Amino acid sequence: MKVLAILFLVVAVSAKHEKYLGWKSYYLGPSTPGQMKAIGQLISEYDVDVLGHPVIGYEGVALVKPEVHDAFLEALQMEGIAYRVHRDDVKAALDQDDVLIERRRRENVARGGREMPYDNYQPLSVNKIFHSREWVTVPVVTYAIHKLVEDVTEPDLLERFDFVILPVVNPDGYEFSYNSERFWRKTRSTDTHASSSRCPGVDGNRNYDFFWNTVGVSPSPCDDIYPGNRPFSEIETRVVRDIIDEYLHRMALYLTMHSFGSMILYPWGHDGTLSNNAFALHTVGIAMADAIHDHQLPHYQPYTVGNAALVLWYGASGAAEDYAHLVGVPLSYTYELPGFSGTWDGFHLAPSAIEQVAKDTWEGVAVGARRAGDLFVTLKK
Repeated sequence: MKVLAILFLVVAVSAKHEKYLGWKSYYLGPSTPGQMKAIGQLISEYDVDVLGHPVIGYEGVALVKPEVHDAFLEALQMEGIAYRVHRDDVKAALDQDDVLIERRRRENVARGGREMPYDNYQPLSVNKIFHSREWVTVPVVTYAIHKLVEDVTEPDLLERFDFVILPVVNPDGYEFSYNSERFWRKTRSTDTHASSSRCPGVDGNRNYDFFWNTVGVSPSPCDDIYPGNRPFSEIETRVVRDIIDEYLHRMALYLTMHSFGSMILYPWGHDGTLSNNAFALHTVGIAMADAIHDHQLPHYQPYTVGNAALVLWYGASGAAEDYAHLVGVPLSYTYELPGFSGTWDGFHLAPSAIEQVAKDTWEGVAVGARRAGDLFVTLKK
């Protein structure tokens, strides 16, 4: 009976990711600013999905559809951009991921483990930041809740601050990526375009009212970076907007969690210009990165801290951290959580690696909160 149970699991897993038959993923290793700009153009031209952002000195990961595969690689060669295979069979890699997740879940149950584990991915049913597919962000955020209400080792944080925490901002998209289409990143709305019933959803991190629909977006609702038909068209982004508005008068720090790339990014992300708080943004960002680095395992990539558009070499309008900063939050950041170089881990960490990332990230959050509190009075003047 035990053998049959395992067999049934493998059969069920194999049928789940049919969409990704023939898909491949590649490491991209730009070495010059010109190549960084070229990658941004090629990503748009060939509708390539970026799982991890490449920067000079660190490889990123690009997911390539079979119909554009050969043309995309030829374009990389023409630009002299170094690349190598990340996964030759994306579907097979996703099938194996599912086996590992289920195995870890069974192990947790067998040893009477936590209902909401921090060493595995968390389905929406036990959870009830932004892109739905970036699963590692959820245990990282729920671990922060754990540190604030259960394992309270920094009581000063509760004495000094109130925390507003949204583990899942895009529940419909998260559940769809968990159960149906692993790399789904948008919401699931069907009312923003004539073709929305065929191509549902909006990129939530292009939907905020900050230079909306101007840079790094697509007019097609079928594309992953479709910004919607108006700012805040999505209930998910309106929820975040309303929370920011409610607490703005005493909000010192805004963090949004993404994966992956080991980056702490700050405004302005549409064109690379710097806000009046740029010095504070950079120094607090460095303090958070240093705190993470002090606790990281040595094989993790160190964090890069900087302006979003300058680090990534392309602009994107309508992003959450830009909107929060625009309306008055002094310190606003996007975390791109870390991954391992040379493995599938990163966008999809092995369950055994998740808890370490959650612990490391908490160290950065704690330092960021303290620094934000110290600077709050000055920055809000």
